[in-house]
Amino acid sequence: MLGLIGLGLVGSALVERFRAKGLEISGYDIDPERIKAHEGDGFTPCKSPADVADKARRIVLSLPDSYVVNDVVIGTRGILSAASPGAIIVDTTTGDPQMSTALARRLESRSIRFLDATILGSSKQVRESDVLVMVGGTLPVFELCTDIFEAFSLKTFHMGPSGKGAEAKLIVNLVLGLNRLVLAEGLVLAQKTGVDIDVLLDVFKMGGAYSRVMDIKGEKMITGDFTTQAALDQHLKDVELILDLSARTETPLPVTGLHAQLLRTGVALGLAEQDNSAIVEVLRKMAGIK
Repeated sequence: MLGLIGLGLVGSALVERFRAKGLEISGYDIDPERIKAHEGDGFTPCKSPADVADKARRIVLSLPDSYVVNDVVIGTRGILSAASPGAIIVDTTTGDPQMSTALARRLESRSIRFLDATILGSSKQVRESDVLVMVGGTLPVFELCTDIFEAFSLKTFHMGPSGKGAEAKLIVNLVLGLNRLVLAEGLVLAQKTGVDIDVLLDVFKMGGAYSRVMDIKGEKMITGDFTTQAALDQHLKDVELILDLSARTETPLPVTGLHAQLLRTGVALGLAEQDNSAIVEVLRKMAGIK
């Protein structure tokens, strides 16, 4: 039995992948409707994180941020109130590396193992097993969870001790987010100049400027289909964490600072819950394109 807490976009995709691999799941979400949506063969609904911990020795978390993770683990009726020594928590949340490390140390004192196992990819890519996973924690615990990672990932990387999976995810998200921003900027300039953006996207994909962002987000930017795969405000949360990491390590990130400002503008324009490809709409508005 595998526990899963958090049944949002990524959590729901994980349910599908675990079921496809024949894993039985005990699941919980703060929203009862999300739990109800998954009821059926192989899925046991739970009433609290503690209820999940009663039923499962390995528990996967898919939550919005590190504050929610802490509440789910150490709060009232949290995992810690019911988990037995030797249990393993696998946290796929894109969170604060310092908070992940602190939580791992706290759990270690109770003989509960913790991995920060961040996912590189959207909920759609999770469904297609087309994501990478970057894991922080001890190697023996990592090896005890390879079947979990193989159920939904293309490849998994052990990045080092606790917190390093979370740090690696932020660094990768820095580059990924700027790839989206640069693609959006190029497409908007093409619109203003009258260059055919559909043909230009094909050129991008075949030339030296190529990145996989063009495959995943290019058509969404062109058509304005911002059906959410990963929300814009969630990426803003990631960028804020990236800037915290840059301040802590005294690493200047001038382009990421500008990116944060544009994402905040997107939230102010009402794009918070749209797909992160909607960053193109911020640039279109700045360019006077309706």
